[in-house]
Amino acid sequence: MLGTRPFEEPPERGDLRDMVGSLLARELPPDRALALDRAGLFAAEAWAALGAAGLLGLGGAESAGGTGGTAGDAVAVTEEIARVLPGLAVDYVTCGMAMRMLGHDGGAAAAARGWLPRIASGEMICSFGMSEPDVGTDLLNLRTSARVEDGRWVLRGQKLWISLAHKAGIVFVLCRTDPPEEKRRSRGLSVLAVPLDQPGVTVNRVHLAGMRAAGTCEIYFDDAVAPLDHLVGERGRGMALLAQTLDVERVLAAGISLGIGRAALDLHLAHLREREAFGGPIGRFQALQHAAADSLADLSASRALVNTAVRAIEDGRPATALTAMAKLVAGESTARIVDRGMRAMAAHGLAEESAMQMYFRDARLQLFSPVSNDMIRNILGESLGLPRSY
Repeated sequence: MLGTRPFEEPPERGDLRDMVGSLLARELPPDRALALDRAGLFAAEAWAALGAAGLLGLGGAESAGGTGGTAGDAVAVTEEIARVLPGLAVDYVTCGMAMRMLGHDGGAAAAARGWLPRIASGEMICSFGMSEPDVGTDLLNLRTSARVEDGRWVLRGQKLWISLAHKAGIVFVLCRTDPPEEKRRSRGLSVLAVPLDQPGVTVNRVHLAGMRAAGTCEIYFDDAVAPLDHLVGERGRGMALLAQTLDVERVLAAGISLGIGRAALDLHLAHLREREAFGGPIGRFQALQHAAADSLADLSASRALVNTAVRAIEDGRPATALTAMAKLVAGESTARIVDRGMRAMAAHGLAEESAMQMYFRDARLQLFSPVSNDMIRNILGESLGLPRSY
């Protein structure tokens, strides 16, 4: 009989899913997950358990303190977390991107400070500061700047839509350190690791309707400081450093969508089997069966595309178009899956006691985060040989 779990997967990947599922069943039972979402609280105990199990270190080189693993492993873990508490999966992706960034050209600064093993263990929480109030996708126009003064970096500016900053000890900030080169606006942007516990930094929570447990924040830098050796990677090449992580970021974002879609479809199917009307379970009605069938097809097609993109990454083949399509299709499909589930469950799905309302809200973020699906379409248009539109 068909189910929502992956149809074909290596046994070791299935074992990894089972391990994550068991860990989360202990640390985040359904009532606990919903309570954290309702209150907008970080799942600190679950995070510590993920660190103790070596799951926060996925993607980080073992030689530097990470736990290795493949992009496919990271997608599977992300999906399993998103099935339980999507907001925590957003934070998990943030940690995963740090693992990969620090394992590239940022390795020297990371090794000197011992950041990677501390992040991998859960001892140190990190965040990423890229978006700004007037700058979302168009990062090359960001305004946050840093200058060298008295032997240290001094930062001024503001970042917005920053996950987990209220719990983080350090934030990796993309900022302007040098003037842009002519016709190459990406030059002159650098990544600095800025300690958050200092007078020059103010962190405020931003309360969203969805992904409440992710801890979305705004950060103000008012002559905040960072040591000179907190430069991550090469000065002026921050965009190039981050670009090395984008393909994995997109498939991890798709993994969040897969997790939400799978959990919502499971709830949808349970309701069709258990809810009775007109003398029997409502799942016997053809119209309701068709909606569930469409959702299974959407989920399975998304998973197949994500798996194709993951294989390209793991094989070292060009993957940008595939990862863009995976992110696009998974996000759009999950929005449909959750909408169908909500329609079938009606008021039962909208009740705060139901996880469906959480999935319904959280799925909306996947349409524009970490990059909007319209920008993804622009990228795909360019990959088709059409003129660049941005």
